[in-house]
Amino acid sequence: MSLPTRTLGSGSSSLEVSAQGLGCMGMSFVYGTRDNEESTATLHRALELGVTFWDTADVYGPHHNEELIGEVLKTHRSEVTLATKFANHMVDGKMTITGDPSYVHESCDASLKRLGIDTIDLYYYHRVDRTVPIEETWGAMAELVTAGKVRYLGISEASPEIMRRAHAVHPMTAAQYEWSLFTRDIEENELLATARELGIGMVPYSPLGRGLLTGTIQSTDELVDSDWRRTNPRFQGEDLQANLTLVAQLSALAAARGVSPAQFALAWVQSQGSDVVPIPGTKRRKYLEENVAAAAIQLTTDELAAVDAIAPYGAAAGGRYAASAMPTVNP
Repeated sequence: MSLPTRTLGSGSSSLEVSAQGLGCMGMSFVYGTRDNEESTATLHRALELGVTFWDTADVYGPHHNEELIGEVLKTHRSEVTLATKFANHMVDGKMTITGDPSYVHESCDASLKRLGIDTIDLYYYHRVDRTVPIEETWGAMAELVTAGKVRYLGISEASPEIMRRAHAVHPMTAAQYEWSLFTRDIEENELLATARELGIGMVPYSPLGRGLLTGTIQSTDELVDSDWRRTNPRFQGEDLQANLTLVAQLSALAAARGVSPAQFALAWVQSQGSDVVPIPGTKRRKYLEENVAAAAIQLTTDELAAVDAIAPYGAAAGGRYAASAMPTVNP
């Protein structure tokens, strides 16, 4: 089986990838316990299904996710378009963001070693360090391209201004932002418009609302103690109940179409343009297979209008991150 492809970026900075990617974070980080055997099986199944655009980061684990993927890349490197990220890292148990040029080079070399590869296909600036001018950080990333260590550059959760300034230093291929039926901010804050003006592809993460849009989560009690979602505002108290009401309405649309809520939610993201490549995350083969089937679903004009009526911008209750973390996104 082979998925169709989509193109991120434009001109000499364009990158052809599978129309749906695989977010690998949950195999190592924040969403409960690890299962290396099942995660590895999921990566191999992704290749069989044509999901060849894989997304990771050095902080996922930390480091475990790149090492896990590296084991598969030993025998399948040519089949995978690999994206990883730098900037977020743990210092004394606290998340820190670093965009210093020397750190850019150090991080890239460390990721290459863990992944066991010579070149990273797409290298993202994970979060923006406000203490370092974007021109300095992006300039160091451009040096990685010149050195042959990286093919293309991307950014995540940056403002339109930062996106423009970075793109002026070296062409940007992809921009990664949270985008789902529950998080439609980029449609309203000029991020999507800026990316399209500059010819930058959009890679939505958490397109299933961190699992909430699948309809399978009704209470945080269902999540293991180590699951980060237990502290996420959208999974708390009255906000959760309000969101579950929206999920029920969206699930009714999915049922009328004869697909799962997750597939309907993914189909909506995919319908937003040919320059959009979502990266739903999972560590289980059964969910991967369900997600891949969504790539063939084309929503009708009536269905899209019904979605807008139920879940317009701002419909979800609660912040997408805790208040303390919000300053790190769209800086």
